[in-house]
Amino acid sequence: MGEDAVREARRRLGRVGVALVTPLAPADEWRRAARRVEDAGYGSIWVNEAIGGREVFTQLGVMLAATERVVLGSAIANLWARHPATMQGAASVLADAYPGRLALGIGVSMGAVVERSGQTWSSPIARMREYLEGMDAAVPGAPTPEVPFPRLLAALGPKMQGLAAERADGMLPAMMPVEHTRRARELLGPDKLLIAMQPVILEADPEKARAIARQVGAFSLPGSPYIGALEKLGFSEADLADGGSDEVIDACFIRGDEAAVAKDVRAYLDAGADHVCVTVFQPDLASSADQFERLAPHLLND
Repeated sequence: MGEDAVREARRRLGRVGVALVTPLAPADEWRRAARRVEDAGYGSIWVNEAIGGREVFTQLGVMLAATERVVLGSAIANLWARHPATMQGAASVLADAYPGRLALGIGVSMGAVVERSGQTWSSPIARMREYLEGMDAAVPGAPTPEVPFPRLLAALGPKMQGLAAERADGMLPAMMPVEHTRRARELLGPDKLLIAMQPVILEADPEKARAIARQVGAFSLPGSPYIGALEKLGFSEADLADGGSDEVIDACFIRGDEAAVAKDVRAYLDAGADHVCVTVFQPDLASSADQFERLAPHLLND
């Protein structure tokens, strides 16, 4: 963690990466999709996890072994899924084995998810601060990678963003308007990483695209952190009801044809993001890779 990790991550990540988010799939499908994304020229691939199911560090290991250049990132590694020393150790082992190719994104998830796992939800800021202290305490017992890996926090609200500025190498907010990115960069300053995780709907018809976006259900989840973050940006309770108004959907989801998607991705970069990670909503990994290949000439040759 530190200046070297940020500098090296900026060099390796480039401007645009992808997130592969899909239901459970065999390892060979993940390997094939990762190689297709790498061959298309993207700088990163990010994967998520719940508590249980597809464990993120194991998943990253499978994909690192299947690829040669691309950076692999956790978006996010759920802190409720493991002890902080285990988080530090797992990331250190992968970063040691694949120098410069790991980015660690950490998040607190949501209360409903945590409670379903049999744990008791507590203050996310206090929990994250304590967890980062536990990770730092575990550093002497973990491998020391040749190239340090960046530690990033999933941060939507100003308190978590402040903690990211204080105790991490940056942040990776997801599904937020461009204005959120601009404010986040002002808070972080120039020396921290800012990675915008943005969903993309490759559909030119606005009504069809908005219908797909509302099916994601991000603004309908109990205790959704997106709601509070959007309220702080000036959206009203009415804007955020019933899956989100057209204005909310248009602000939080990139949609349109290839040219429109590329234009919106540039807007996040111009607002201060170091790197934009795009996600598509497809039923399987092969279909996701199809769309990423379709978008690559427009996103990567700008």
